[in-house]
Amino acid sequence: MISEVRSWSRNIQLFFLANIFYQIGTGIFSLLYNLYIQGLGYGDTMNGRVVSIQSLATAIMFIPIGLIGDRTSRKRLLIIGGLFSGVLFLGRSFLGSENSLVILAVLTGLFASIFQVLAIPYLAENIDKAQRLRMFSYFSSVVLAAQVFGSMGGGVIADLLQEVGVTRLMSLRAVLLTGSITTLVAVIPLLFLTEAASTLHRNLKVSADPNTTGADDRMPRRDKEKNKDKESSRDYKFISRFVVAQLLVGLGSGLVVPYLNLYFTNRFAVSLSAMSVLISLGQVMTIVSMLIGPSLAARVGPVKAVVIFQILSLPFLLLTGFTHFLMVASISFLFRQALMNAANPIQSSIMIDRVSDRRRGVANSLMQTAFMLGWATMGPVQSYFVTSYGNYWGYAITFSITGVLYIVSSLMYFFMFRERPARAVKTAG
Repeated sequence: MISEVRSWSRNIQLFFLANIFYQIGTGIFSLLYNLYIQGLGYGDTMNGRVVSIQSLATAIMFIPIGLIGDRTSRKRLLIIGGLFSGVLFLGRSFLGSENSLVILAVLTGLFASIFQVLAIPYLAENIDKAQRLRMFSYFSSVVLAAQVFGSMGGGVIADLLQEVGVTRLMSLRAVLLTGSITTLVAVIPLLFLTEAASTLHRNLKVSADPNTTGADDRMPRRDKEKNKDKESSRDYKFISRFVVAQLLVGLGSGLVVPYLNLYFTNRFAVSLSAMSVLISLGQVMTIVSMLIGPSLAARVGPVKAVVIFQILSLPFLLLTGFTHFLMVASISFLFRQALMNAANPIQSSIMIDRVSDRRRGVANSLMQTAFMLGWATMGPVQSYFVTSYGNYWGYAITFSITGVLYIVSSLMYFFMFRERPARAVKTAG
């Protein structure tokens, strides 16, 4: 593994390093910020509002960021995203009024979209096609590992601070401040990235298209225009189908994933340390499953691999929602987390391979938009069920709805994107 990392280009190494720092910082915030909001005296309704409005702001920016990234420097956009995310995290560590919570959530969502949209296209333009699935799996694993380190370390440090006499609120604030600084450190490796050859080629094409050409060049240009139209139609047909399937996953995920820490602390009254360690273990298992994912994709095909992972996660999802026992909830949560998220790098590889280079940014942005719209719209729904039906049935209902949405999404994904070898045989004959 060390030998392989050394063989990577300098750009890839620096990009991985930047993402490690960035994800440690965001991992701390994703785990502890809604607990910090609780510590300020707000209820589940405010938590749902903050999650929803941040997710909506992120979703709004996905498409513009994807379009800009396909036409300009992704490096510069990534630097802007890391810098402003860190600064906004600093503000969120200190400000606690209702207006500041909402405003900073919106601004954080706007800049968080940059890393989410541009990471995969940036990797794709810096590596060969044959390496993409493996590199995407490595990248997703490293991202999760960094989030594990951030979330687990943040929860443990918060508990240690409380043991030495620091109040719960101040301990959370101190850890969030650490996460803010770590996010800012991510900008340093990004400054040393060099522009990929494909980026320079994109920029040169804008000025290299001559306005004055001879008559002999007109026919080839028309042919090129026809090919571009066909390519565009094929790309957007695939993207639209992908977006529908991803929207259903986002709706289901938005009911459960942002509130898993509240689920464990509210239903089972676990400590911050125990909760952070448990969620971090879920990320560790996801890392293992992501590394196994390419092998399964090679054996059964990438589309089937995605569906298999998602379907296998459903029994564990329902078991987590309905159990009364912490041990059962913990184990089932770990398996659900690993299986459902293991499909992510495979999906990214499918999308990148089937979409032309000039639309990879917008394709990834539309996919992320669909997913985040689910998170943006499900916050009030989740808080309604929990506040109306309590910590048992409220979560049981939301987990069940998520299961139904995952099933529908998996079936749609299989029938829309599966390979059809039988049809290819008939055509050949």
